[in-house]
Amino acid sequence: METPAAAAPAGSLFPSFLLLACGTLVAALLGAAHRLGLFYQLLHKVDKASIRHGGENVAAVLRAHGVRFIFTLVGGHISPLLVACEKLGIRVVDTRHEVTAVFAADAMARLSGTVGVAAVTAGPGLTNTVTAVKNAQMAQSPVLLLGGAASTLLQNRGALQAIDQLSLFRPLCKFCASVRRVRDIVPTLRAAMAAAQSGTPGPVFVELPIDVLYPYFMVQKEMVPAKPRKGLVGRVVSWYLENYLANLFAGAWEPQPEGPLPLDIPQASPQQPQPCPCFHVPSSRSLGALGEAGGPGHTDLCSVWTPRAAVETLGVPCFLGGMARGLLGRNHPLHIRENRSAALKKADVIVLAGTVCDFRLSYGRVLSHSSKIIIVNRNREDMLLNSDVFWKPQEAVQGDVGSFVLKLVEGLQGQTWAPDWVEELWEADRQKEQTFREKAAMPVAQHLNPVRVLQLVEETLPDDSILVVDGGDFVGTAAHLVQPRGPLRWLDPGAFGTLGVGAGFALGAKLCRPDAEVWCLFGDGAFGYSLIEFDTFVRHKIPVMALVGNDAGWTQISREQVPSLGSNVACGLAYTEYHKAAMGLGARGLLLSRENEDQVVKVLHDAQQQCRDGHPVVVNILIGRTDFRDGSIAV
Repeated sequence: METPAAAAPAGSLFPSFLLLACGTLVAALLGAAHRLGLFYQLLHKVDKASIRHGGENVAAVLRAHGVRFIFTLVGGHISPLLVACEKLGIRVVDTRHEVTAVFAADAMARLSGTVGVAAVTAGPGLTNTVTAVKNAQMAQSPVLLLGGAASTLLQNRGALQAIDQLSLFRPLCKFCASVRRVRDIVPTLRAAMAAAQSGTPGPVFVELPIDVLYPYFMVQKEMVPAKPRKGLVGRVVSWYLENYLANLFAGAWEPQPEGPLPLDIPQASPQQPQPCPCFHVPSSRSLGALGEAGGPGHTDLCSVWTPRAAVETLGVPCFLGGMARGLLGRNHPLHIRENRSAALKKADVIVLAGTVCDFRLSYGRVLSHSSKIIIVNRNREDMLLNSDVFWKPQEAVQGDVGSFVLKLVEGLQGQTWAPDWVEELWEADRQKEQTFREKAAMPVAQHLNPVRVLQLVEETLPDDSILVVDGGDFVGTAAHLVQPRGPLRWLDPGAFGTLGVGAGFALGAKLCRPDAEVWCLFGDGAFGYSLIEFDTFVRHKIPVMALVGNDAGWTQISREQVPSLGSNVACGLAYTEYHKAAMGLGARGLLLSRENEDQVVKVLHDAQQQCRDGHPVVVNILIGRTDFRDGSIAV
């Protein structure tokens, strides 16, 4: 039998339970009110009469960050931001394929040191950019991709072109966000721009649903029924939609900071740039290798000429790859171009500045185990790639490449190197160049010898040129024979090996450097991706030169496939009249073949003159096949 003393506590539980239930209910109601934006709307007004739209906020942030161009293929989801950019003086450049827009933004980023910007419409517009975004990620290019999207209210409800875009881009981008209210546009874009340039630079993605870009009255017309349903449910639905709309636009036009946020650029610790003891050996055979993350186009270098001067002061012979090509200009005594693997095997000390030990360095297998290796990179994963298998660094420095090189030079003032080392490397270069001359003089079965054509291109190329390269065999040959004339004058896809970058890179390069001559070296296979963009060049009055090495095939693949597998299946193309196709798009077209092989330089000069007159030009160069690149890899 229960005693009164035992029953009392049980009775007192009811008030406690009631208090807990009430507290939970209040908390739930407050949370719901917060999610619905009711508290925010008490403090921030909704200007229902305003005809302003979210596209204006987008354009304002871009202008505040110094953006001068936005590349796009138009779509209804993004029209407001394009119109707003035009009104604020940001040039809107529309292309014929979304991937070209992102490639152009990539080139703009590499050459300007700022963020390149592309905007495309929802769904297939965005999926068309995936290759270019991945290429920018692997090349560490700071690119902002703005993507349209279905209305926030209609996502996951079967709206037109509505897919889960964020899941698609999260593996490709450093920063991904979807803007849910107009007031969030400015802070989201500022954060994205900073993320693109901080740490390891790379692409970022901001999704802009259609209802955050269009003005209030247009969104209201689409979102709120003119005649609400009757009854309690109808009134609740009507209230919800009206409140949703109000929360979407509350505080939309209140002033906000639009300018750049501080960047987080990793620097080596003060101790790390101190010279490694292995440098203090007078007979040291030191060797530098500068790659993508060490190139002057990287945002980690405060200027182009300072790192060049630092390399010259250091006095160490260098191999240059990726965006670092051209850093030392043409025929610089410290720039070694051939026999890299042999030189790396012989070197006592190797500095890998922005260079990654991936397939380009045979995963590190070309590095001698007896060499003292110093590697510096912003990205730790890239820096240590394959170091647990084929090579091991003496010192690994995570930080800004340019700053590290400058500090290294400070600590090595007066240091001298083995006097015969550079001469030994140059002698190997001279022997290779003699081999090239011999191959250029060899007859080919039909058309022109590509080695000789590219030698003449090298002799003709002006000092103010920018080289854009897009292809396999023809471009691989050109990499040995044609030299960029200075820093930031070479654009290739980078580690991803993407075909199709040419037109977009040329577009971004010419807009960024309008006084430079942009020479594009295409393989005929790769040119198929870019041909239609000559319509873009014509419409926007952007004069570039395309030299198409036309050997009627995917020769880089065929070279290995035929001897190893006994078939040329899928490797054959035609000697297509690309110059006439370009003329059909409004460009100028020229032909080089065996019939005018003594006119190569004249035709190149004619193409230059037509470019100077404002016309984009395609030079279709019919070439034969040589053994110049036998043994080169295609996989």
